[in-house]
Amino acid sequence: MKKIFVLDTNVLLHDSQAIFRFEDNDIILPMAVIEELDRFKKQPDSIGRSAREVSRILDHLRQLGNLTQGILLDSGGTLSVKISNRETVKTIPEELGRHLADNVVLAVALESQQKCQCPVIVISKDTNLRIKADVLGLKAEDYETDKVNIEQIYSNISEIVVSTDEINKFFHQGFLLLETPLLINQAVTLIDSSRPSHTALAMVKDNGDREASTVRSRIIPLIKIPHSGVSRIHPRNREQQFALNLLLTDSIQLVTLIGQAGTGKTLLAIAAGLQKVADEKIYSRLLISRPIIAMGKDIGYLPGDIEEKLTPWMQPIYDNLDLIFGTQDAKGKPSHWRRGHEELLEQGLLQIEPLTYIRGRTIPRQFLIVDEAQNLTPHEVKTILTRAGEGTKIVLTGDPEQIDNPYVDAASNGLTFVAERFKNEPLAGHITLYKGERSPLSERAATLL
Repeated sequence: MKKIFVLDTNVLLHDSQAIFRFEDNDIILPMAVIEELDRFKKQPDSIGRSAREVSRILDHLRQLGNLTQGILLDSGGTLSVKISNRETVKTIPEELGRHLADNVVLAVALESQQKCQCPVIVISKDTNLRIKADVLGLKAEDYETDKVNIEQIYSNISEIVVSTDEINKFFHQGFLLLETPLLINQAVTLIDSSRPSHTALAMVKDNGDREASTVRSRIIPLIKIPHSGVSRIHPRNREQQFALNLLLTDSIQLVTLIGQAGTGKTLLAIAAGLQKVADEKIYSRLLISRPIIAMGKDIGYLPGDIEEKLTPWMQPIYDNLDLIFGTQDAKGKPSHWRRGHEELLEQGLLQIEPLTYIRGRTIPRQFLIVDEAQNLTPHEVKTILTRAGEGTKIVLTGDPEQIDNPYVDAASNGLTFVAERFKNEPLAGHITLYKGERSPLSERAATLL
């Protein structure tokens, strides 16, 4: 049986292609949604872009038929725009403001339910709207096309118990074949069955032919970290060793690092980027960016040129660079005789900028780090990834538990979405870091609060 989906404005602002995601079912957009799109379309951010894109899609579809009567979509469903009248809004209780757009959406859904014997479902990312719909006897759901189960998102680290002969064979020949279905670029800890303290860290290079009756995964050792470290940074735990291995492997073009505050995500990414750009010269530039989204109430416009405006937003990046270059003395104060990253900025090897101006660009042969990627929508992350030119590596870091963007959550943000979608892709790797290394206080705060 066909279903009728009544879409709220926030669904279209979250995903401008949402009207094409409901297969062969019918979609209704209340006129109040069109009015809200018109109000949002002037905004310069991603919300405004989505509103303008939806308007262009609707303008194209209206040329194929009548929006009030319904236009046939390629999926087999229909799209229609419903105008609410006095009789329509009378279907909702008087205590609900009948002039509010959210309540007009409910009124249109109630009227559709009365006229049609098929299921009518309200789709909204607004929790309160879904609650009101349930009270009125309407079925309401969140827009979950791009959601992942944050509790089950794969950490990409496995522990496998093997015999002493197998682990010795791994060290001797430099690889090991396991008849265990593993993901490509998955991190593996081999544990000696007779001596559990005897372990080996490895990475899955290939997982064979999935159509074959027996799947054999080929695992290889991690890249050896030099005594001097990676840009003077040494991994402090197993997860950081796995993360550095992904960051230093040139064939892996996309790396996602998820972890709570203080696990070293950004520091490791910057250290690896500097190594590849300044020392190995694999990439022409280290480009670091992060979304401009404030935690809490914004303090307003910042004075100065673009560099001065960006300084408060990019200060966490500068802090990590100061740590790498040792541009602070033992008391944490700046050492004026060591310039550190300023020289790389002047030489063009390092660039720090916001994501605001990335649309339309092509970024070739660069090591791109996007920090705080949990504040991006899946559409925004797609925009970033499609900017990658030949020979570019992209690293996304973030903590899904620290989201400041009101339009995404832990299950629908771009970081977790990409990590799950690129699972088992040869050119992508993912690691979830759990152990905090910033300080004992930082780790306990991240765990207890």
